[in-house]
Amino acid sequence: MNGSGGYGERFAKVFDYIEAHLGEELSVERLSQVANFSKFHFHRQFSNYAGISVSRYVQMMRLKRAAFRLALEPRARVIEVALEAGFETPESFSRAFKRDYGQTPSQFRVSPSWKPWGERYQFTERSRRRNMDVKIADFEETKVAVLEHRGPPELVSNSVRIFIEWRQESGLSPVKSSKTFGIIYDDPDAVEPAMFRFDICGSVTSEVPENRQGIVSKVIPGGRCAVLRHLGAHDRIGESVSCLYKDWLPESGEELRDFPVVFHYLNLKPATPDHELITDIYLPVK
Repeated sequence: MNGSGGYGERFAKVFDYIEAHLGEELSVERLSQVANFSKFHFHRQFSNYAGISVSRYVQMMRLKRAAFRLALEPRARVIEVALEAGFETPESFSRAFKRDYGQTPSQFRVSPSWKPWGERYQFTERSRRRNMDVKIADFEETKVAVLEHRGPPELVSNSVRIFIEWRQESGLSPVKSSKTFGIIYDDPDAVEPAMFRFDICGSVTSEVPENRQGIVSKVIPGGRCAVLRHLGAHDRIGESVSCLYKDWLPESGEELRDFPVVFHYLNLKPATPDHELITDIYLPVK
């Protein structure tokens, strides 16, 4: 269910608060205070608005965080991830994880199936505050190492794992001293999943030697861009991109250059929690 006006804004505060405090106790009383709703009615209001109960929503967000840790942090122990997700034992965590993902945590870590995850987190459309402070800036031409993801959008995270593996093995484009980009060629809602194209990129200073992961060299061209900063989870970045095209571009008087949208990830999962992620969206203009 979509909200509008102040009602939607109040729930947006609740969603943001939950994501920022997943490691803490999230009681109905506390969340009702965040939204400035009566605690006696909040549970029903939340269920009607989000299509899911408060407790279930919180658990799903914790399992979502756990899934990324399992996939992207091979050294994190399952018991550590289970406790962080609010489960008392690895067994109870494993049962809940398998119910939502169709795999045990160990199976998911080895060969993550992201499709059930993508379907699971489409349970609600949520009204979000959007920062529409668009600036015009010059993007500097950048040489990048690229893993070309071709296929369903929900499998991009599997390609990210391969790119991380290459970064660690090669010592090229290290996270701490290099920039990380994404180049999105297609609207995931407008193409068949098998036709979706997305480049995972890290800046480099020289050509990429041949490697087993299939990483290649490319250049992101320089030029004028409209820049919008997206704050929060990467899986909601499409909302900000849509705002650029739908709300900003028609009123801007700008015309687009013949190059796709570029995402500059200023920080990365899993080291950074969803609510602290910062991504600059570059829309090339003439």
